[in-house]
Amino acid sequence: MSIFCVFNNFKSIVALYIIIYTLFTCIESSKCDIDDNSLNENTIKKNGDSDCGCKISRQKSLQDSPLPSDSKEANNNKDNDYTCYSKNDVAASKAEKNKIDTARNKQEILSLSERTNEMVYIPGGRFKMGTDEPIFIADGEMPAREVTLDSFYLDKFEVSNAEFEIFVKDQNYKTEAENFGNSFVMDMYISEETKKKITQMVAAAPWWLPVDGADWHHPAGPDSNIYDRMDHPVVHVSWNDAVTYCAWAGKRLPTEAEFEYACKGGKSERLFPWGNNINPRREHWMNIWQGEFPNSNSGEDGYIGTCPVTAFPDQNTFGLKNIIGNVWEWTQDWWEIRHSPEPKKNPKGPSAGVDKVKKGGSFQCHKSYCYRYRCAARSQNTPDSSAANLGFRCASDKLPDSLKRKDEL
Repeated sequence: MSIFCVFNNFKSIVALYIIIYTLFTCIESSKCDIDDNSLNENTIKKNGDSDCGCKISRQKSLQDSPLPSDSKEANNNKDNDYTCYSKNDVAASKAEKNKIDTARNKQEILSLSERTNEMVYIPGGRFKMGTDEPIFIADGEMPAREVTLDSFYLDKFEVSNAEFEIFVKDQNYKTEAENFGNSFVMDMYISEETKKKITQMVAAAPWWLPVDGADWHHPAGPDSNIYDRMDHPVVHVSWNDAVTYCAWAGKRLPTEAEFEYACKGGKSERLFPWGNNINPRREHWMNIWQGEFPNSNSGEDGYIGTCPVTAFPDQNTFGLKNIIGNVWEWTQDWWEIRHSPEPKKNPKGPSAGVDKVKKGGSFQCHKSYCYRYRCAARSQNTPDSSAANLGFRCASDKLPDSLKRKDEL
């Protein structure tokens, strides 16, 4: 009898151990849906628009006045070289610049930057688009509604500078930012010399400045370059630029529904691509702002600006990189904020509008100002707008022939 009791006690201990181990593993796992309780109504502007400046559009008015003196003098102790974002040794960046300076054509440049035009297959399915627990009601995040999508392909990576350069050289293309002669950049990334020449600012977000000479290969103005960031996402590209590139590549922009479905990994009720824990396995899986916005970025995730399109682990089972964070990404859809709760199949948004939808958030998103690095979050810009935190990736109904293996043609 005593042996039987000992055996039962042993089984109980083993069972308890298994339960505790399972719970611990779940907490550590990226698959466990742990709520992000770091936010509350006191730290975000739940019912209205945020003042982060992420909706700054070329067609929206600027405040024609000199920059405040504190803005001109801010961040004097920071490294304003936009070509070096990582917290790693600057010497490595300079060595890479010397190598790239010797490149004379796109083949030589790409030998230093591996191709990142790969697409992943996204199996069709049904999911809940939007949310019934919106953070920014004015953005039209609600309601959660049933959407069914056909299968499609989506770029694994954001379009990089290296990939965009191939297009530019092949088509002799000039972006809208180059044609307009300026684009928007956050003040802390601009050199003091460039900042002295700026006379306008955005009234609602004075850290956003229209910089003459800012474009995709001069991301912080004429005295900046992309020598050591060919593998970073291309920025300062308008919706029109993105559409033209995707067509050239035999692709298209993803719809908002496709982007959100891919972001959620085909699931519903997910804050982030991997679940609801902002730091899965106590690691950083996306490039966003840490510190006090907009004054200082501590770079706890390893970056104070954009990061390589290959950075961080795959964010979900679809194998996508940086589908949230790093840079905002254009989608096909025109912007609307009133959505029918009725089920839809392959929705493409309204037939006309003023702004286009962008998704994913960026390295300039902070939870206190722009908690839009959630899959259900959204923002908008006019199609001709561009900024230092705005890029894109492409989609396709079928895999382009250029990406197929020879035995698939």
